Order: sequence, then C-alpha cells, then structure tokens
Amino acid sequence: MMIEIDGTYGEGGGQIIRTAIALAAITGKDVEIKNIRANRPNPGLSAQHLHAVKAVEKLSGGKTAGLELRSPRLKFLPGVQKGFEGEIDIGTAGSITLLLQCLIPVALFADEPTRVSIKGGTDVKWSPPIDFYSEVFLKAIHEMGCDVHLNMKRRGYYPKGGGLVEVRIAPSHHLKGIVLLKSEKEGIIKGVSHSCGLPAHVAERQAKAAERILNENGYDTEIKTEIEDGDKRTTGCGITLWRGYKSGSALGERGKRAELVGEEAARNILTELESVSSVDIHLADQLIPYIALASGKSELKVREITKHLETNMYVTKKFLDIEFKIGKEGDVFVIRKG
Repeated sequence: MMIEIDGTYGEGGGQIIRTAIALAAITGKDVEIKNIRANRPNPGLSAQHLHAVKAVEKLSGGKTAGLELRSPRLKFLPGVQKGFEGEIDIGTAGSITLLLQCLIPVALFADEPTRVSIKGGTDVKWSPPIDFYSEVFLKAIHEMGCDVHLNMKRRGYYPKGGGLVEVRIAPSHHLKGIVLLKSEKEGIIKGVSHSCGLPAHVAERQAKAAERILNENGYDTEIKTEIEDGDKRTTGCGITLWRGYKSGSALGERGKRAELVGEEAARNILTELESVSSVDIHLADQLIPYIALASGKSELKVREITKHLETNMYVTKKFLDIEFKIGKEGDVFVIRKG
C-alpha cells in the first residue's frame, strides 16, 4: 500500500520530504509525496532535496519516480538498507545538516556502517548550524544508543558553500527512549564564533558581544573563535552557543554588524535558558522520528509547539503506529510517547 503525504501540511517545506523518505526506507513502506513545497517561492524539489533522496537511494537500494528539479511529486519505493561509503557533493551552499536529517536515521538501520564525506554548506540560513548538530543533536541521540560521529573539516557559507564534513554511522537497529524533564540550571555556556575570508576582528567582535549579553544576565561563558583565511573559497561568519540541550545561533550577512550577530545568538539561547523546558525548540522537532523508532518511553519539555514539530509528528504517524501526547505544564509543553 502506498502511503500518501500532503507536502503542504504544517511548515510545508523540505522537512516533509526528508522525514518521509527516511521513514519509508526504515519501515519498507512505499510513499508518494504530493504538492511538494507548493506554497513556497520556488515550489517543488530543490537540488538539496535531490541529494538527500539520492543518498537514501544508495543506502536502501530504493527506486524513485519524479526525482527531478522542481518536481511537485515524488514516489519512493525502498529496498534493503545496506550502508554506504563514499562522497556526496550537494553543490554550492546546500545544507549539510539538512541532508544528514535524512541520511542518519536510515544509516542507523542499515546492515553495514556508513562512512561519507559531504560537501556543501555548514552554516547557512534556514538550517541547523553544524555546531548545533555536533554539540547538541548528536549528544541527544547518543543517549538513545546511536553511534554517530561527525568531523567538520572546513566550513561553507552561502552562496559558494565548499564546506566539508565527514560522518561515520554505525548500525544500531535498536534505539532506546529518552527522558529529559529537567532544565539544566548550571554550567557554562559554550560556543564558537567563526569566520572565513573576513578580517579576524569579525569573529572576535561576535564573541565579545555575545559574552557581554550573557554575562550581564548572570551566565558564565566559554566562546572560542575560529578564523579561516578562506582564500576566496567561501566567505561568511556566524556564532553558535549551547548549554546542555539548548542552543542559540546567528549568521552574519552583508551590512550586518558583527556585534548584532553576537547579540542575536545570545538572545536566542537566553530565550531557551529562561524557560523551564528541557530541550530547545529545534532539538525537539528533530528528535521526533528517533523517539518514534525507539523502544520504551520518551518525554521532553519544550517551550513551544512549532510548525516543524507538528509536521514531523504528522509524517511520523503515517509510517509508525504510535501516538504522541502533548500536555501543558505551566509555561511549557510536555511531549510523551510510550
């Protein structure tokens, strides 16, 4: 039986494709996604989505129909997951972390380890920064029994990309639930302020601005600066901050002062830290497929039910016979499964 998914549901973006294709490969269920990104400025499949689906094709031996640029419809018939070793070049600044959203869960259920080098963007708009992935997301799925290691070799920014990330994923086949109900009240806020192809003072100013805001609010900080000459390979900057399962980040852009970038990242993480939630809103939605695949109960506290979170629940329930329960406790929402 073909599972049909409406590509305009919820946030109506590429997350529907990535979650649906990954769960189809894992469960062995055929899927058809219609009206892909129909309400977006450039509807249909983008180059980034093509690479994500092609990666899962290699991992699962699956077959697709409609896998073309700007296609509004995609069919995927999964095969047998067998692992993958090689390279993926997304081209320009397509997001590496968004591709990993699709690739990691499938590789966890493959027969053999997956080792892949991915070229593209590490820190680009509308996608998780690579430091969030390595310092927050991977920490959470390690708790669930996932053996995933990520090594960022170089950064890539919009529009040139050129970043390189090496990923190793060992098959797991058995994930355990995760219970995170307490908000971490202590600990240093860590971070990295980075730049490439820009004057060294850019990353330094970003870090100092973030430190000032956080120190004024009573938090200790440890923010490193990472400065690369770039040699015109790629140009950009940004900053990511984290503590426990919460994060905040911001990217630089032409005409935006470095101080504003640092302040934006600091205020983003402060919003999360000042809530009694246990995870930030970005981690919550990305954990949904893993929680659904895991045995045993899982519980999270999040300050907001986002469109991305609702979307991932919608897609996940299409493939797996599970229910998520959402309750309100004071100013936060508790998500339970199991």
